[in-house]
Amino acid sequence: MRSRLVLTRRQILAFRRRVGSLDERMRFGATSLRRAGWAGLQDSMPRAALLSLHARVEGVGPSTWEHRSLAQLWGPRYQTYVVPRRDFALFSLGRLPDSPKGRQRAERMAELLRGQLGGGRMPDRQAGLALGLNSNAFRYAAPTGTVAIRWEGARAPTIWTVPAPEIDRAEACRELARRHLRVFGPTTADAFARWAGITRSAAATAYAALGESLLPVRSPLGEELLLAEDEAAMRGGETAAASARLLPSGDAYFLLHGAERELLVPRPDRRSLLWTSRVWPGALLVGDEIRGTWRRAQHTVRIDPWGRLPRATRDAVETEASTLPLPGIDRPIEVIWNA
Repeated sequence: MRSRLVLTRRQILAFRRRVGSLDERMRFGATSLRRAGWAGLQDSMPRAALLSLHARVEGVGPSTWEHRSLAQLWGPRYQTYVVPRRDFALFSLGRLPDSPKGRQRAERMAELLRGQLGGGRMPDRQAGLALGLNSNAFRYAAPTGTVAIRWEGARAPTIWTVPAPEIDRAEACRELARRHLRVFGPTTADAFARWAGITRSAAATAYAALGESLLPVRSPLGEELLLAEDEAAMRGGETAAASARLLPSGDAYFLLHGAERELLVPRPDRRSLLWTSRVWPGALLVGDEIRGTWRRAQHTVRIDPWGRLPRATRDAVETEASTLPLPGIDRPIEVIWNA
């Protein structure tokens, strides 16, 4: 009998950086943008998705989030996401509630929106006023795969309806599970449920349907699963880590919960600085470890390192900050170190 693959923390983090294209940026193009958004790009903090793209792809500019190969929607856990346009159904229909009540609510809300919008576009607040509804309720229609949005960060999102996806809900959920396994693996069905905002039973069904394409492994967190096709990459040697990356709030690399956070950041005092009770700061990735947090206000980037960083490392961080493709900023980025 084949022995179960035993993984170390170092192997797992190296794998996640590699599949997340954080060790080396990809050349710009629709293919690389799709790969960067394989598990979606959270955009609930204005233009966070743009900065996640910048951390992974060369030549990203202030308007890249509008690239024709990308689309916006209310995705996992009803958060604002930028996703590959061709994968729109996975991040919407793949999350359609499995309960009759939840599905009926989603379909009813989608029907109300179709009737109100009549094929046009409208700010969600305006549509809400017309229907006598809180505009937040429109998020419940998103898992039908028929609601698209455009949110620029300052005003209410514009919403419109699109044709229903030509894919089965179960198939969409299975593929969404594969995306989660590729980017967050090794992982579990429960972690998938928490990330996607679906029930544990729906997540378990999706994982069961993946069958022999999953490989049981033992990680520092216990018994988990990995895509079998990723075994070679997990066993492979490490690539050279990038000198510095400024990952925005909600970036997939640290979009973790519970014990998963302990794996990424072992010290509890530092975990409380990264995963705060309010809006998360960005994460400062230096080499193969998160070494601090950062926040931005206009052209000013404030960095809180966890301990002393060598001058060469600080220079690399400042160089990285200077290239952030921030829209509406017409002056050089100023970096302020808080330690």
